[in-house]
Amino acid sequence: MESKSIEEVKELMEKDKGSVVDLKSLNDFKVKYLGKKGLISELNSLIKNIPNEEKKEFGQKVNEVRNLFNDFYEEKKSKFETALLNDRLSREAIDISLPATKIVTGAPNILEKLVEEVESVFMSMGYDVVDGPEIEYDKYNFEMLNIPKGHPARDAQDTFYLEGEEILLRSQTSPVQVRTMLEGKGSVPIRMICPGKTYRRDDDDATHSHQFMQIEGLLVDKDISLSDLKGMIDVVMKKLFGQDVESRFRPSYYQFTEPSVEVDISCFNCKGSGCNICKKTGWITVAGAGMVHPNVLSMSGYDPKVWSGFAFGFGAERLAMLKYDINDLRVFYNTDLREVKIFDRKESE
Repeated sequence: MESKSIEEVKELMEKDKGSVVDLKSLNDFKVKYLGKKGLISELNSLIKNIPNEEKKEFGQKVNEVRNLFNDFYEEKKSKFETALLNDRLSREAIDISLPATKIVTGAPNILEKLVEEVESVFMSMGYDVVDGPEIEYDKYNFEMLNIPKGHPARDAQDTFYLEGEEILLRSQTSPVQVRTMLEGKGSVPIRMICPGKTYRRDDDDATHSHQFMQIEGLLVDKDISLSDLKGMIDVVMKKLFGQDVESRFRPSYYQFTEPSVEVDISCFNCKGSGCNICKKTGWITVAGAGMVHPNVLSMSGYDPKVWSGFAFGFGAERLAMLKYDINDLRVFYNTDLREVKIFDRKESE
């Protein structure tokens, strides 16, 4: 009787297989046969009523039915899930010909970009890029640059002093030049630039800031003259503003150079005819420079009778404002991506 019951379950299961057409009906099929009150589960509950000598045979037949069920179930489940996945993929396929979603990203700060460009030009001419401390000693920031205590130039710098009058925020990157010469011990030729932050007491407005970037440089060797300085300036300015840009020197005065000059370039905007950028003069001032003062060479260990050199200094903000037609230096420190896009467009033009 029990064996026949098993056969009935097998026959009924074979009949019900035809009604399994999707995952829902497959799940109903499972509940009917393997649920808590399922037909196969009920067969298992009959074992306790079977004589001991027949239990083994009965159990084997029940397991055969269970295995038939499991084989059918796993096969159908895999088939339905694969079909469902393929259908989903076909409905959710990505059309690669459609425009992609544009992801807004940042960009290098335009001021950093210009500094890196200037560094690249100088490194191509054999210059080293040297860094130095922003908190500096008065000795290196002033005294060894031929600006002794009490000199009126110190008032013009309007320095941030930190401890008495000996430690300060550097008002120029020239101290790095002094430190480099001291490391040269008076016998090594020097070619270096030192870009970096500097600090002076000043009002913050469209053209001034208490913090600004300088790009100063120094060359010390034998038989150096103003013509060497002029040649270097020409190379850098043409790289930044175009091959048709010319440069000129005007006499000036700085404590650490003698003779000293102001560096002008021909207006790259109006080509000399006069515009707002050059203030109708056809020329734009971009740097201060000159031959290193003999006193500065001597204090740093270089014999001015043997060695000579030139020094120069650019304002990074000044160069960037000219190159990218910016009239407010505060935009260099903004994080508005709309302004970054403007810089990117100008860079690609």
